[in-house]
Amino acid sequence: MFLKESTRFKDGKEHHYWSLVDNRRVDGGRKVVQRHVLYLGEINSSQQAAWRKTIEVFETGSPQPQTVALFPQDRAPHVQDERIVRIRLDELELRRPRQWGACWLASLLYQKLELDVFWGQHLESSRKGTRWDQVLQTLVSYRLIAPGSEWRLHREWFDKSAMADLLGADYRLAVDDTLYRCLDKLLEHKAALFSHLQQRWKDLFGACFDVLLYDLTSTYFESEPPFAEGDKRRFGYSRDKRFDCVQVVIALVVTPEGFPLGYEVLAGNTLDKQTLAGALAAIEKQYGKARRVWVMDRGIPTEETLTQMRQSDPAVSYLVGTPKGRLSKLEAALAQRPWHEVREGITVKLLPQEGECYVFAQSAARIDKERAMRRRQLKQLWKRLPELRQMKTLDRDGLLMKLGAARQQWPTAWRLVALRVPKKEEPINEQTFIWRLRKKKLRQLRRREGRYLLRTNLTEEDPAKLWQYYIQLTQVEEAFKNLKGDLALRPLYHQKEERIEAHIFIAFLAYCLHVTLHRWVRDLAPGLTPRSVLEKFAAVQMIDVHLPTTDGRHVILPRYTQPEKELQVLLHQLKLTLPEQPPPRITALGKLAN
Repeated sequence: MFLKESTRFKDGKEHHYWSLVDNRRVDGGRKVVQRHVLYLGEINSSQQAAWRKTIEVFETGSPQPQTVALFPQDRAPHVQDERIVRIRLDELELRRPRQWGACWLASLLYQKLELDVFWGQHLESSRKGTRWDQVLQTLVSYRLIAPGSEWRLHREWFDKSAMADLLGADYRLAVDDTLYRCLDKLLEHKAALFSHLQQRWKDLFGACFDVLLYDLTSTYFESEPPFAEGDKRRFGYSRDKRFDCVQVVIALVVTPEGFPLGYEVLAGNTLDKQTLAGALAAIEKQYGKARRVWVMDRGIPTEETLTQMRQSDPAVSYLVGTPKGRLSKLEAALAQRPWHEVREGITVKLLPQEGECYVFAQSAARIDKERAMRRRQLKQLWKRLPELRQMKTLDRDGLLMKLGAARQQWPTAWRLVALRVPKKEEPINEQTFIWRLRKKKLRQLRRREGRYLLRTNLTEEDPAKLWQYYIQLTQVEEAFKNLKGDLALRPLYHQKEERIEAHIFIAFLAYCLHVTLHRWVRDLAPGLTPRSVLEKFAAVQMIDVHLPTTDGRHVILPRYTQPEKELQVLLHQLKLTLPEQPPPRITALGKLAN
């Protein structure tokens, strides 16, 4: 990497521009091309008596900028003026490389949702001047860009990011005690935040909230029980397959586009069917009574809750999946009903019953997908069983262990196979270890592949729309996937229950930025995921260019690197323009800026 001067004649005058470039060999090393890294701008030449290029710099310790002119040491005019700064270009240094692009994009999303305004009104600065709203913005940006613990943010990430530059702050934002204390101030504003976000998504994307998708997940902790009575960390059914850890249950309500309307943190041993009544009451209290359609999977609503939803004023509409046992009871009645094609590849049967309607839907695409999955599993299991029988050193206990692993790996196929395993002291051979295909079970499974029995009180609704509502439940699953994967919600190491909930709250805020970016990209740059966009922006670094002066000072130019062509195209697609480069700074005599 080296300093390159470019000369250009403009308006009858000669201008000198300086850039940092590096050489790259191409064409098998036979050619060299130059990549533009940093543009430093124009530096004056002594060939002109007048100053053509002046800049405003902030001197260390001074709140007001001063105007100076930069000249190379060997070209400076022989005039004594404190506003002339002579720099030693041969001693140029690059310091403090830090990630700028993704931090800038996160700040832009934060401002797009007006979260900076919201939290500026709800989080007052401390008596010592701590800006809690900026601390929160740092925590949320960190969770979106490179999620990890607060300790890692304090020890490593903040110094490698440009959050201080973007917020006009310093390292005080990332002091470990400050980060933890900020978590204690958030939960009381949860309800106000939900209302604020709903309005912002309406304004930005015209979001509708008349169809709500509801589902639950769990997240585990690296904490040792027992806990105090009333603590939400409890053992329960773990969707993460971590039955050895305590957990909490998270109930989430989102729209079909993925915009979250609210969430609740419940005790880890809460049953799914115990959560819906509380969610209905919370949404009604937060947003008032209105005609809404609740879409849920089977196992969440109880008969009592569904009756209350039908009898409420106004009635609460619902569309829910039904347990397989109910399909067995209604199979004979459904067999007598005709199929209706609601759109290409999707047919339904309608079965009205006492103010409700059962919708038996089948999708040709889903039939093909589920059938292929079942065949693949059955083929692999059928291949594995003879291999186990032929293992000469395998005893009965070892066989049972390997069968357990096979059951976990191919659960659908396992239900279609009847096994006879050796008794104690029996050898493993063709007489003691045998299996057969359960053909009756297979025929029943074939009849149900790609078919779903739905239950609703929307008796006048178009069946095609009902099917579309139910398929959109994948948006909730996608939200949980992003929370646990992209935003690294789990595991949690906090020991205080309030900070556990605040940690989930930070992840929720980061998900709000994530889903906003997803919606934005879907319209303007389809095909990209939020994570891939963040990674492209993360390639833009900020570097401090130090230019020593002849009088012992340093001119410091904070500069973000020039985006690559791919990112330039993305910026154009998203209709974004990068901001102006930050203002230069100049150190006081004999002192270096921090």
